[in-house]
Amino acid sequence: MDIKRLLEESSKYLMNTYSKYPLILRKGRGTKVYSIDGKEYLDFVGGIAVNILGHCHPRVVVAIQKQAQRLLHVSNLYHIEPQIKLAGLLVENSFADKVFFCNSGAEANEGAFKLARKYAKEHYGEERFEIITALNSFHGRTLATLTATGQEKFHKGFEPLVPGFRHVPFDDLEALQETINDNTCAIMLEPIQGEGGVIVPSPDYLREIRRICDENGILLILDEVQTGMGRTGKLFAYEHFGIEPDIMTLAKGLGGGVPIGSLLAREEVAEAFVPGSHASTFGGNPLTTQAAIATIETLLEDGILLAECERLGKYFVKRLSGLKDTFSSIIVEIRGLGLMIGMQLTRDCAPIVKACMEKGVLVNCTADNTLRFTPPLIVTEKEIDTVTDIVEDILSRLS
Repeated sequence: MDIKRLLEESSKYLMNTYSKYPLILRKGRGTKVYSIDGKEYLDFVGGIAVNILGHCHPRVVVAIQKQAQRLLHVSNLYHIEPQIKLAGLLVENSFADKVFFCNSGAEANEGAFKLARKYAKEHYGEERFEIITALNSFHGRTLATLTATGQEKFHKGFEPLVPGFRHVPFDDLEALQETINDNTCAIMLEPIQGEGGVIVPSPDYLREIRRICDENGILLILDEVQTGMGRTGKLFAYEHFGIEPDIMTLAKGLGGGVPIGSLLAREEVAEAFVPGSHASTFGGNPLTTQAAIATIETLLEDGILLAECERLGKYFVKRLSGLKDTFSSIIVEIRGLGLMIGMQLTRDCAPIVKACMEKGVLVNCTADNTLRFTPPLIVTEKEIDTVTDIVEDILSRLS
């Protein structure tokens, strides 16, 4: 296979929306992926927290194969058997009473905005439409989710942005309380900021926000697109903080690699959506929901994967913290929950990402200076050791 020709065709035919590495991945198994020229890579990007069970997990693959032979797609004008089953699994294992399916995290967040506004207008009046989000957040690339995202670099070139969004510093209750007004209908937060650098809030932050929402008749929306589906060691990250949201969004890990998003809500809130309020042609079709059923059933089975995620996350943080002691001039902080871990550096981490790739390890950089590790939950201690040793070797050469 002519790799050079494929790279040239990629540049010729695809829009230039990604700064891509000159790497073409052809297949994957478990925690490993293989390039078109046969080189093996240990994947600690995981499709950016998508491949929760690793690449081509047998249970997910078989579910897709069987469903593909039976029925790929029908309209949501009819009842879809695997969609019903998946909705039941999500409701039975979360705070929610009702579920809406879509295709991505951004689409799920768009649905959350619409649901929150419609509920607020029906219960409090037409002026109740503003949504407060956090600085440093990331909620998607559509125009509304881009506006909700509290990072100016994503806004440039797309003004005017969608009205009705206010941003406050993350983990700052005083700033939040000062921003709430008579027009506030919802507060939307990531339990852990992912694209913002894997920022974990103070232990009582979300609990206090839940209290503030209750006192002011404001909906709490949690964007669990990246933190959901076991990534933090719990099925949903809100479980770590002792609270429940009114609305939650999921995507990434939900389908085990197949594109699917989901909007979950309490009964009272969900009632704001009636036929015609919202829709998605491909949302929750037979193929994607069957893949998601296989994924969530595997995650829930005996609780082993979730428990291991929590244990291995602590092990990984401990290993990386050992590097911090050695490279104090380079490493600022190690933070995260479960297998969503960030290592903040004093410098641009792009060269380190490239050096890791050359050594057969895939990691990625977020917030410019933070190495983000989101390996599949099936990762092993040995693989964590391998990655840590490679990062240590690269940092030793830098220092």
